[in-house]
Formats: sequence, C-alpha cells, structure tokens
Amino acid sequence: MSDLRELPTSIVDWTRTDAYHNSFLIRPDATLDAARVHSTEQGLPAEAVSPAQGKFLKLIAQSIGAKRVVEVGVLGGYSTIWLAQAVADVDGGEVIAFELKEKHAKVARENIARAGFEKTVKVIVGPAIDGLKALQAQPPFDLVYIDADSKSFLDYFIEAKRLLRTGGIILVDNAVDNGLVSKLEFEDSMTGGVRKLLHALKEDKEVDATTISTVGERGYDGFLYARKL
Repeated sequence: MSDLRELPTSIVDWTRTDAYHNSFLIRPDATLDAARVHSTEQGLPAEAVSPAQGKFLKLIAQSIGAKRVVEVGVLGGYSTIWLAQAVADVDGGEVIAFELKEKHAKVARENIARAGFEKTVKVIVGPAIDGLKALQAQPPFDLVYIDADSKSFLDYFIEAKRLLRTGGIILVDNAVDNGLVSKLEFEDSMTGGVRKLLHALKEDKEVDATTISTVGERGYDGFLYARKL
C-alpha cells in the first residue's frame, strides 16, 4: 500500500483541505456568501480570493492595526468586504478601492452596501495607476492590496510605497501564477509583470519582502508580502 504522504496532491486535495479548515476557522457570514452569489449572477468572472485568503487579508490588516487601506482591483467587492471588516470599527477606518470596469464597480457597490460598509468603502472607477497617483498620503495608509493586471504590478507597487507609512504592508496577489513565473521559457504579460517587480525588488532598499506560495480552492498561486522600512 502506498504511503499517502508520498502521493502527489491536486486541486481536489487543496479544495477539500480549504473546506475542512474553513469549517473550523471561518464563521458563516451571509453577506460574504451573498456577495459571491450576486457576483456570479451578474456574470463577473470567478476570480475573487477564496474565503481562506479573504480571512488572511482581514487578519493581516487587524494585526498591523490598519486604519486606512487601499485595494487595487475590486471585481465584485468580496475581498473588499473582508478588508472593510478589519477597519470598520476603527475610528476613521476606510478602504479606498480602485476598479477599472464600471459593471464590476456597480456590482461591488451593491455587495458592499448589502454588507453594511457603504460608509467605510469608496469604490473609484478608472485606471488604478491614475487614481493611486492622485491619492495623498496625508495621513499615510497602512496597507495596500494589489490584485489587478499583473503587467502593471511595478507601477502600482511604486505608488503603494509612496502612500504607506513606515511599517506599512503591500500585498500583491497572483505572484506565483501556477508556477509559471519561475518557468523562464514561458512568457506572457502576467508572468512578465511579476518578474519585472521581482527584479526591481532585488535592489529596493525601501522595503523588505518575501513570496508565500499558496494552494487551495483557487489553485496554485501566492502572495508577495512587502513591509516598508
């Protein structure tokens, strides 16, 4: 009989594991569930973070005492709601969220309002890089979460650094892309954008960073985690 520990794993195993751990660690939340359902009903792509990843974002924000958060890439607002939960009870807590597509922003606003965070979250429609450049870092932000077009990661990251306080955190999603980022013979705009960011970070003295690979119901990917020095 084969040793189960030696067998290769797959997304079936990762999804089952997510569901098992979530059953202990993530309390049911009707507003989050409704946001996923509504986004699907409105035809949005199934690209939102998983519940475990959303909880991870919330915990990071809470761990650093985040008050002001920026999100780049909103989709249906699922991750936005997790972030809003982290800052809503903080005096002056806010999430500034950028979304390129008007349809996505409309759905996100509906989901966010249903969750009761319309006063905490501001969804801005348009190119995120323009919105980031227009933001003022007075007072500075605590956390920037980037989950948008990978080819622009470095541009977003540069602006995120400007906006952050010392000790603030930048989280970049899709930093592993099913292992394709490290497969140098493979090239597209997504992998190219991540590699460009990694090359820049190698010489960046303003942050300290690492990548954490993840597997789960969303497949094989990872977060880049950077702390402003």
